[in-house]
Amino acid sequence: MTIAPFDPSRLVAFAVVLLLAFAPLWGRGGEVMAQSIHPDPPPSTPPADWGAVSINMEDVPYPYPVDHLELNLFGKDLRMAYMDVRPAGEPNGQTVVLLHGASYYAMYWEQTIEALRDAGFRVVAPDQLGWGRSSKAAIPYSLNLHASNTHRLLEHLGISEAAVAGHSMGGMLATRFALMYPETTTHVVMVNQIGLTDNRKGRDWTDPMPNTDGTDLQEIYENRLALEERRVVEWKPEFLEHVRIDWGWRLSSEWPRLAVARALNTSARNIDTVVYDWPQIETKALVIGGEVDGPDFPELARNVAESYPNAELVLFPNVGHNPHLEAPELFIPELIRFLESDPDAPAASDWRKR
Repeated sequence: MTIAPFDPSRLVAFAVVLLLAFAPLWGRGGEVMAQSIHPDPPPSTPPADWGAVSINMEDVPYPYPVDHLELNLFGKDLRMAYMDVRPAGEPNGQTVVLLHGASYYAMYWEQTIEALRDAGFRVVAPDQLGWGRSSKAAIPYSLNLHASNTHRLLEHLGISEAAVAGHSMGGMLATRFALMYPETTTHVVMVNQIGLTDNRKGRDWTDPMPNTDGTDLQEIYENRLALEERRVVEWKPEFLEHVRIDWGWRLSSEWPRLAVARALNTSARNIDTVVYDWPQIETKALVIGGEVDGPDFPELARNVAESYPNAELVLFPNVGHNPHLEAPELFIPELIRFLESDPDAPAASDWRKR
C-alpha cells in the first residue's frame, strides 16, 4: 500500500492537487490510502454526456430541501446552506449534526440521514462556507469560524443540544466544535478524521492563491478518479458522481472563485491542529472508520480514542476512508448504537483489550 505522491508543479489542476496533498500535509493516517477492487471499473475518459456543473451545485440534486442561514462576516453578506431533516416516525428527541469532508458536501450523507431519521433522529447537515450550496467567499477561514457558524445555525433552528459527527476534515471540525461548545454537544463522532498528528514543525508558509489559467480536463478527470479510487477498497459506480461534479466545476465560468475559496480553506487547516483538543473534551466520543486509510491509521486512530477522557474505537477491516459510502451496512448500525447511548455513561471499553 503506497501513499499517492504530491507533485506541487501541477498547478493547472490546483484543487485536485490540494486534495491529493492532504496526506503529506496532515501526516500519516490522513486519507486516500485504499487500493480499490473494480468489479465494475469506471471509464478511462470523461463520459460524453458530462458538462459544466455550477460551483454552487444548484444543478446537483440534494436528497432533502435546502435552506440558507444568512450571515454577515468580514463585511460580506454570505449564505450557509443546510438540510434540516425531521424524523420519519416517532421522534426520539435527539438531533445529529453531520459535517462533511473537504472533498465533499452535505448531500453525500444521504444514506446516513435516511437511516438516522428512520431511527427517530432530527438531522442537520450543513454545507460549510466555501462548499456545496454555501457562499464561496474569499475570507480568512478557520476551524473556529466553521464551528461558530455551525453553532449559529443550531441557535437559528432553536436546537440547544446535539450530537456532532464529522467525516475526514469534518472530524477535525467536530472536534473543534465539541471543544468550543461543550454544553451544546451530547456526543462527538470522528469518522476517518484527518489531522491525526501535528506535523507543522519545519513546514514553511506558502501562498494559498491558486493558478487557474490552464485546465487539462483529461488530467483533472484522471486525478480526481484516482483520488476517489484510493478512498475505497471496493469501487462502486455511484462514486463516479463525485468525479463528475469536481470535473464539471472546471467548465464553469466561476471556477476561479471556487478555487480561491478551496485554497483558503486548505491553508487554514494546514496551520491548525486538533491534536491538543482531544484531551480537553469530556463529551462522550466515538472514533470510527475504515482501517484501510494509510499504513498507520489504525494505530493513530487508537491514539485519538485514548487521548479522549471518554471515548471508544470502532474500526472496520477491509474498508477505506469513506465507510458511510462504502460500507453503510457496517457504519450506520454502529453510529446509531453510539448516538442512542447515554451521554453521561462511560463509553464502551472492550476495544482497549484488543
